Amino acid sequence: MTSGTPEAPGGAGEPDATAGDGPAPGSEADAGTADPAARTDAETGVATGAASETGARSGPWKRPAPTLTTDTARPEGGGRAAPGDAPAPARQWPLLTVLGLAGFGLLVVGTDAFAQAFRVGTMLVGVALLAGAALRRMLPSVGMLAVRSRFTDMITYGVMGGLIVLLALMVQPEPWLRIPFLEDVLHLTVT
Repeated sequence: MTSGTPEAPGGAGEPDATAGDGPAPGSEADAGTADPAARTDAETGVATGAASETGARSGPWKRPAPTLTTDTARPEGGGRAAPGDAPAPARQWPLLTVLGLAGFGLLVVGTDAFAQAFRVGTMLVGVALLAGAALRRMLPSVGMLAVRSRFTDMITYGVMGGLIVLLALMVQPEPWLRIPFLEDVLHLTVT
């Protein structure tokens, strides 16, 4: 038997294909079984692991999920953006830059201080995402700004930021940017 191969409760190398053969889980005959996952919980009477509620095997035995994950890799570039002896905000300056710019854009939208505040604030949110894509591309380590692989982060931040800026430029009334075929698509979907 090799490691990682599923094992039936009786100790055979292949999983038991017949349902209902052998003792019912939780019975005296089952107490010596090497597979604790095939037994029922004594207090609740509910089948645990690979055994179903009726006591029949539902499929090959699978290893239970670990309670503590120890081998998850950090995203590429997910290290500190400053030396370890720097204060925490300095180590995460790329993320704080993006969040600060996006927060400032939301503040501009929320206060509505001038005539085009909605458009300008929304553009600032989009520019913050574009800045996140640029930082992810240029810097070797960006701290918590790294969520996935470098390529995926750049595409996600760039596409979302570009779309937000584009829509902010095209918002009605009096759009700053007119793209005729997009206006036709919008009219077809709205009307």
